[in-house]
Amino acid sequence: MTTRLRLRPILLAGLLAALSLPAFSETKTSTVPQGVGIKLPPNTKLAIVGDSITEQKQYSKFIEVYLLASAGRPDIKVFQYGWSGERAGGFAARMENDLSTFQPTAMTLCYGMNDGSYVAFNPGIGNEYEKNMRAILTTAAKLGVTGIVAGSPGAVDTKYYASKATGPDIYNDNLAHLRDIDAKLAAEYKTGFANVHDEMINAMTKAKATLGADYDVCGRDGVHPNSNGQLLMALAFLKSLGVDGNIGTITIDMKGNATASEGHKVLSSANGTAELESTRWPFCFEGDAKGGSRSILPFCDFNEKLNRYTLQVKNLSAPKAKVTWGKETKEFTKEQLASGINLAAEFSSTPFDSAFSKFSGAVGTKQALETVMIKNLITQFRSFANDVKEDPEFGTALELLKKKMTVKQQNLDTEARKLLVPVKHTLKVEEVK
Repeated sequence: MTTRLRLRPILLAGLLAALSLPAFSETKTSTVPQGVGIKLPPNTKLAIVGDSITEQKQYSKFIEVYLLASAGRPDIKVFQYGWSGERAGGFAARMENDLSTFQPTAMTLCYGMNDGSYVAFNPGIGNEYEKNMRAILTTAAKLGVTGIVAGSPGAVDTKYYASKATGPDIYNDNLAHLRDIDAKLAAEYKTGFANVHDEMINAMTKAKATLGADYDVCGRDGVHPNSNGQLLMALAFLKSLGVDGNIGTITIDMKGNATASEGHKVLSSANGTAELESTRWPFCFEGDAKGGSRSILPFCDFNEKLNRYTLQVKNLSAPKAKVTWGKETKEFTKEQLASGINLAAEFSSTPFDSAFSKFSGAVGTKQALETVMIKNLITQFRSFANDVKEDPEFGTALELLKKKMTVKQQNLDTEARKLLVPVKHTLKVEEVK
């Protein structure tokens, strides 16, 4: 964990007052919604909030890259607020101070992994978690954060999670109770809900059945997922962020001209070949069938729900055709091509891979600064509330420091967005006699 910068030896400001709440019931929810969506209006400022799993800056990066490059929403600004070891109460105590820099209008929340205390569930754990999540949702409303997705905690790996107090089944049961609390509060506060827990459990069950128990979905420490598990987390949240999953549709007429949907331009077309330029990118993956984000795709619906980049072919006279896209060629039936194939799902390499990787790297650099900015500096401002009241010049100095750091973050954001360039690519359809 990063060491905090000690600006002055003054005690931290007191935590938010605990809310008086009814006791939490041990009865688990019988039906948990798979997700409740919200809409992100123009110029949304989205804060991605959570514990060390968020601070890994993988699912948060996937969300930001998807919204800007794939969903075609460069109007959205994103800032990640991950904090290692944090529980919901920790964010409740710091959120008013820490969010003041970015001033988000929307927020995703992912707590519970630490709130469960790595023991079997008991009512005290549920009561404390519910109290702190209520504090977050109440403060968010006061701060004008109107678009919220309350995400459930994820899961622990059924092989690699090792705890002296619990096994994976017992702790996943605990996390499922906390999931139910999030679903209940989302309904009560009328927020979105992302069922991260079930997304991970369901995919992990299928993946291990096929690839073996050694295939980790929640990381080799059992808690912190690698890119495959992080993709599942992004999937759960993106399903609740109002994206429709349609990246674009390209139609090639073997006896006419090619056409393309919004975000894609046909530069030229003839004889089954279309030269294209795209400002909306399909989401791209790394790794192979045994590891990396690509490895989890057969066991979840990421491509089906979020990554539909469709090629339709009309007036094909042969029963089959070869489709060449970038460096890869695959064969499909006439019926498949007439109804449409998902290029993003069918092709393991794409002409977008290089641009996607560069943009993703730049977003990662920006998010890395955000961790340092909040944990090492901005959160410490809470310590000086009394000093600011007594010394206006001191308060002015803190505001100047906050502005300087904000400019630095915004500059990295600007540099990343310069990489969101149109990608030129070619689709070639050849009849197979």
